[in-house]
Amino acid sequence: MKWIERLGHDDIRPTPMNERSMNFFSTFTLWIAANVVITTVMTGMMFVPDISFSNAMLAIIVGSAIGAIPLALTGNIGIRTGLPTMVITRAAFGQKGAILPALVNTIILIGWSWIQAYMAGLSLNYAVHYTTGYSNINLFVILTELLVVIITIFGHRGVERIEKYISIAMLILSFLVFYKIFTTYDISTLVEMKLSEHPSITTIIAFDIVVATAFSWMSTVCDFNRNCRSETSGFWGTYFGYLVASIVAMGLGAVVSGFSIASNMERTYDPTILLAAYGFGLISSIVVFFSVLSTNVMALYSATMSFMNVFPRTGFWKPTLIMGVICTLGALLKEVLMSHFFNFIMLIATLFIPVFAIVLVDYFVIKKGVYDTEDILYDTKGHYRYQKGVNIAAYVTYIVGAVFAYYFTYIHPLAVGSTMLTFLLSGAVYWGLMKWTKQIYASTNMVELESPTHLEG
Repeated sequence: MKWIERLGHDDIRPTPMNERSMNFFSTFTLWIAANVVITTVMTGMMFVPDISFSNAMLAIIVGSAIGAIPLALTGNIGIRTGLPTMVITRAAFGQKGAILPALVNTIILIGWSWIQAYMAGLSLNYAVHYTTGYSNINLFVILTELLVVIITIFGHRGVERIEKYISIAMLILSFLVFYKIFTTYDISTLVEMKLSEHPSITTIIAFDIVVATAFSWMSTVCDFNRNCRSETSGFWGTYFGYLVASIVAMGLGAVVSGFSIASNMERTYDPTILLAAYGFGLISSIVVFFSVLSTNVMALYSATMSFMNVFPRTGFWKPTLIMGVICTLGALLKEVLMSHFFNFIMLIATLFIPVFAIVLVDYFVIKKGVYDTEDILYDTKGHYRYQKGVNIAAYVTYIVGAVFAYYFTYIHPLAVGSTMLTFLLSGAVYWGLMKWTKQIYASTNMVELESPTHLEG
């Protein structure tokens, strides 16, 4: 049928250079659209008044600038190899060992889609109710996810096309909100506001949370950056796109939270409700809706890519359609998501941090920046079989890192946070185990054999 031919036929094979479509601007706008999103705004809202507005902005700027580095480096692996993120993890975890991270990543992305689709439905409902008086949250949640599926099902080119316009619109609307707030209220109220007497967040913890937010995108970055035309534009487009978006979104959250507390308003996770009290409800609801729409498109696309790493013969549009239906049904759980499921997803995401410390050390340190893409994909030479398809060193490292992250995040929280320490510890343990088991030398020999033919982007 002709209409099926028009749908996306993306697969997990390396993207050839002559088929890549993303330059610096499209990469930059894609990562703007990814991160100017409701959950990032909510992250900024957490900081004030536990810490001062100036310290919150310092943590946001420095944390985003540092967190964007490993994000862009992971994306660089996608540019060089042309492979999706979860396919790349086969090189470190083994051909069979990469199945578990792919399935967990699929679950995480679907979970985020549920939460964000509900938030988008709330915002769309607010905008329609404001202009027409009609209200139906369930209907607008379904319409939001329907739009997400329609965009995603056309593949990465459909995603790139829509993200470009959405990111520009979101930046304009965000700055409009900033302008209205700062020309309506005195900024000194925000700077001099009284801090919480029993703060649960310090400046260093805020910094750690900001870094963790950047890490949360590492599981998807190669799915999109493998379409970048060059390493330079892909790296800097990712870095600056993420940096600008993170500062704008989290800064907006800190500003809204600060002014709402100074005005003795009720605390809520929905910035649309807070901004409505200032007369900006319609504008903010439009910002929130488009931001969640763009992020959910990327989440559904990456969930499909992760699924295809395990089941490559399913094709692209069928799992996209099925997962879109699952995302819609999950979003209709509404408040149950916010009261219970949000914490569950945060827990899984925390335990996922060691995975990308292992991937970065494996590619840039142990394999010297060279992967055999054909062997990763088809297992023709056995370089990534390790011990019967599983790299035990990677799994032992993962368990050590995940236990460390869980204990020092939920059981005995550290004063400095656990994200950076988990990341660094996992990378060091993986390098040590690979050297101790002498796999580092085997990997080096493989690099010397394969280096003349590796992809350079």
